[in-house]
Amino acid sequence: MTAQQSPPGESASHDLGSPEFYLNRELSLLAFNLRVLEQALDEIHPLLERLGFLRIFSSNLDEFFEIRVAGLKRQLSLGSSAPGIDGRLPQEVLQSISELCHEAVDRQYRILNEVLLPALAQENIHFLKREEWSEKQAAWIRKYFREQVYPVLTPIGLDPAHPFPKVVNKSLNFIVSLEGNDAFGRDLNLAIVPAPRSLPRMIRLPGDVAGSDAYVFLSSIIHEYAHELFPGMTVQGCYQFRVTRNADLDLDEVEAQTDLAVALKDELFSRRYGDAVRLEVADNCPRRLVNYLLGKFGLTEDFLYRVNGPVNLVRLITDIDRPRLRYRPMTPSVPERLLRAEDYFEVIGQGDVLLNHPFESFTPVVEFLRQAARDPNVLAIKQTLYRTGNNSEIVSLLAEAARNGKEVTAVIELRARFDEESNIEVAARLQEAGAIVVYGIVGYKTHAKMLLVVRREGGRKLKRYVHLGTGNYHAVTARIYTDYSLLTADDELCEDVHRVFQELTGMGRAAKLKKLLHAPFTLHSGLLECIEQEVRNARDGKPAYIMARMNSLTEKQLIQALYRASQAGVKIELVVRGICCLRPGLPGVSENIRVRSVIGRFLEHSRVFWFENGGNELLYCASADWMDRNMFFRIETCFPVTDPELMRRVKQDALLTYLADNRQSWLLQADGSYQHNVCDPGREKMAQQVLLERITLH
Repeated sequence: MTAQQSPPGESASHDLGSPEFYLNRELSLLAFNLRVLEQALDEIHPLLERLGFLRIFSSNLDEFFEIRVAGLKRQLSLGSSAPGIDGRLPQEVLQSISELCHEAVDRQYRILNEVLLPALAQENIHFLKREEWSEKQAAWIRKYFREQVYPVLTPIGLDPAHPFPKVVNKSLNFIVSLEGNDAFGRDLNLAIVPAPRSLPRMIRLPGDVAGSDAYVFLSSIIHEYAHELFPGMTVQGCYQFRVTRNADLDLDEVEAQTDLAVALKDELFSRRYGDAVRLEVADNCPRRLVNYLLGKFGLTEDFLYRVNGPVNLVRLITDIDRPRLRYRPMTPSVPERLLRAEDYFEVIGQGDVLLNHPFESFTPVVEFLRQAARDPNVLAIKQTLYRTGNNSEIVSLLAEAARNGKEVTAVIELRARFDEESNIEVAARLQEAGAIVVYGIVGYKTHAKMLLVVRREGGRKLKRYVHLGTGNYHAVTARIYTDYSLLTADDELCEDVHRVFQELTGMGRAAKLKKLLHAPFTLHSGLLECIEQEVRNARDGKPAYIMARMNSLTEKQLIQALYRASQAGVKIELVVRGICCLRPGLPGVSENIRVRSVIGRFLEHSRVFWFENGGNELLYCASADWMDRNMFFRIETCFPVTDPELMRRVKQDALLTYLADNRQSWLLQADGSYQHNVCDPGREKMAQQVLLERITLH
């Protein structure tokens, strides 16, 4: 990866707040996306999964421009030139992003055209270009165009009465160069053809036409028959383009205080037409047309990307039925204690149950809620929902519980990015079923994953049961994200969760909790204290060691605490999937810190923090990363794993196994680059594969 800044040299004293000790957040995130792109070349993955990684890179890059690049451009438009944590100015970061992204996009299309498409062709899977259509195929495609495509296209001629249209964010469009007069005698020379989102971007040819798995791009079909959209005129050229816009919502806090859902609905519409941040065009588009588009979108050359292929690789077909070209199917395991249990409350009451997703099934979490919804002894259910989906079984069960007369409270985070519309629908559905729906606290996203069940047992006694997790209540992502779930009846944890729900739905001072750390109140200070305790132990000659796994590490005070711990001699091992602003391996500052990133079949999503604590080990799982937003602007929970056997399992599976990965891990260098761990053939230790074999095959 491209270096961000040269590491500072050793000095007698160190100002740990100095920018030279930090990596740039945006460039670190981009470096993660580049590691994802490299998976498309790694033959350790089956061929169709490699194509999937190319799609994931495209999707990640879209969001990177919609949020991160848009944010930097907004800073400049507002006249803000404040440097980031690493001392770089917004315009400097944008320039570095432009250089890295142009190189990455070129590489992306070379991988597609020179590696993946030829490899797929060898497997008799073809993505046909226009010049490759046989006579029989061309006849079928022409019929498809006339019956399925032509009726829904709306070409827009550009003249004083028809100005340049509002182009929807990330939509496929074509700019057409014309010659001649139309039916009204107008001498038009340009037109825009938007491709409706209802049309598939790839079309599979029938077997009797193709003779194999064969696909054509919608863009190729429109190119081929563009002349039929402009009868009597000459089409001189037809070129695809796509504009990416600022998609970060800018809620009016005053309006949000009145009705968050209404304020959010207004913003969701504007997201489709935010300020342009990137223009992608076909690489053969003439310069005059490119300049015309740049002018219409208010963009400079730095934000122009010429592509040799479809402008939206996210829409590539990946559901091709070729099992041999995919990962072997996996059946998640279920803990023996739950496998045949008819009464989850009895099992959980006897001791905590820990689930390691996706190696262990998410089904027990759903079953826990199902039993609660249908148990006549259950009086109340409270749950947070961040990303779940309107059609999820979780939502259906909450609605069923409300209809069954239980007191159901759902704390729904409407502002979960890109899930806002779905969450509004979930809220409406639950309200219709009779549930109490609240939207959390304005100014603080409710990101905690909590489910509380109150049950009457033994006559009049009330007992509480809780689920806490590091991931969302989403059955689909639970099959592809690594996360932890804890099912417990621990009285103190259940009381803590109850008090957090009281904070979310009521009013009053911050609750004093016994076991949970929770943001924005005690999580940050609690983590700092855990780190400082390791510093004290190291100085007293006691064992001192920190292992932590998370998605991102950006919060400056926590980084400084880790630096101080390293200076005191504390060994620190970090597994950080994506953004990391900490520089490891700096003499006198962070030589005792190692940072690695693991990328594989599943998206790394678990947050696990372990502290040696002088031999009295502490282990936490959390919904929060070590970022400013998680510590200070979100409702988060960080729960301890105290059962000795469960603690041993989490330490081994979530931390030690990942530290031993020598094939799908990358070591962060002090200059911000990543070094891929490469081992001798036959000696590979891949964390996710180890867990697949250890847990699912157990």
